[in-house]
Amino acid sequence: MKIFLTGGTGFIGSHFVNEALAAGAEVVALRRSPASQPRIVLNAEPQWLDCALDEVNEKSLCGCDVIVHLAAHTPNVPYDTLENCLRWNVLAPLALFRTAIRAGLDRFVVAGSCFEYGASGERYDFIPPDAPLEPTQTYPASKAAASVVFGQFAREQNLRLSIHRIFQVFGEGEQAGRLWPSLRRAALAGDDLDMTAAEQIRDFIPVETVAKTLLAACAREDVKSGVPLVENLGTGVPQTLKNFAEYWWRHWNACGQLRFGVKPYRKGEVMRFVPALTHAEGTVRQ
Repeated sequence: MKIFLTGGTGFIGSHFVNEALAAGAEVVALRRSPASQPRIVLNAEPQWLDCALDEVNEKSLCGCDVIVHLAAHTPNVPYDTLENCLRWNVLAPLALFRTAIRAGLDRFVVAGSCFEYGASGERYDFIPPDAPLEPTQTYPASKAAASVVFGQFAREQNLRLSIHRIFQVFGEGEQAGRLWPSLRRAALAGDDLDMTAAEQIRDFIPVETVAKTLLAACAREDVKSGVPLVENLGTGVPQTLKNFAEYWWRHWNACGQLRFGVKPYRKGEVMRFVPALTHAEGTVRQ
């Protein structure tokens, strides 16, 4: 299998490169420039292509079997303007997809975001993939728009498209200010870590699992032409932030203290944000 990958130097993309190459796939990975460095050490190098999403030509896609679209514009706060998010998360990848069709491709695997659900997710104990999309910020709004636009494009062009809305992914290469890297940094330094009461319930999924799942999606037989498939990507194991933090604190043999309740919750904090997961045959798992 030959994979054309966007976001190859990103958090999930770097892990995907390792998984795909280890599985024997050939990978052409898009990056902004040679100065862009993968978030983790790669076990082998893909074939790098240095250009923007909407600058890829048909020749670069020659022989590829599938597009795996992981590139995301400002996926962490502070988010960019709505105009820029829409340009790079909707219009630029759509231009790439049109080029891919001209090159003979008809299979697309797209990384979505759980934050596409936005306010509607708060109304569910387990958020189904067909929950209304009610994003509340610019980046999630652009990802929700991308789901709608890419789905319509797949129907018009009779493409095999799967969109995987990823929940709380964590692991090596994650942005430094997020929870898991903050826990590790404090634990290994022997420092205390101030936290909220940490009663929020989430579905934390290791980045390696996300990469493996997206790689497997490249060959799924249940993705039909012209019928976009949308799934949540999580573990199916809801847990509180407190339980998650305590597990990793023990894992790293931390000598400092987790100081729960020191920080206030953020304004409008969502206390439960957990996916319903679907098997390939379509049944819902909670």
